[in-house]
Amino acid sequence: MRSEQQLVNDCLSENKQAQYELYQRFSGVLFGICLRYTRNRAEAEDLLQEAFIRIFAKLNSFGFKGSLEGWLKRLVVNQAINFRRDNLKHLFINSFAEPPEPEPEDDTGSFSASAIPREKLLLMIQSLPDGYRLVFNMYVFENLSHQQISEMLGISNNTSKTQLMKARKKLRQMVEAELATKNISVQS
Repeated sequence: MRSEQQLVNDCLSENKQAQYELYQRFSGVLFGICLRYTRNRAEAEDLLQEAFIRIFAKLNSFGFKGSLEGWLKRLVVNQAINFRRDNLKHLFINSFAEPPEPEPEDDTGSFSASAIPREKLLLMIQSLPDGYRLVFNMYVFENLSHQQISEMLGISNNTSKTQLMKARKKLRQMVEAELATKNISVQS
């Protein structure tokens, strides 16, 4: 197996075997990111394909200052955000009549994280309305502030906060419904 530096250099030389190795080495983790930002597997596959086109086009800008995987993840996240922003900007509901609630200090409740399989949680996130899902992913998984989210998406801070609040509320309802089928209660 090639070192990251050799792999990148070989990819830049348009070595098809190296490009395939890069894809094989990182497509799994990058596909997981795509799944979080999309509604279904087919959309995630399309996003991953577009992301790899962009990766190979921008690979010459990777400066070996951090990990290759981190750089690839950032590119895929940005690709997903741009895809959603360009196609779904009109779906954000700017609700000035209902200010965002304060964020809860502990959102975990009293149930075990293993009570709901990871795949089920992913399906719940995928089923969120597009605006909710986008802000939720950016805030929770990418650790972006509401200010950063609002700048990237061209929405207000309050819209970002409201979308996150509604996403959390909807997810909580889905989790509670799922746990209820297993007779597990969630305590606030």
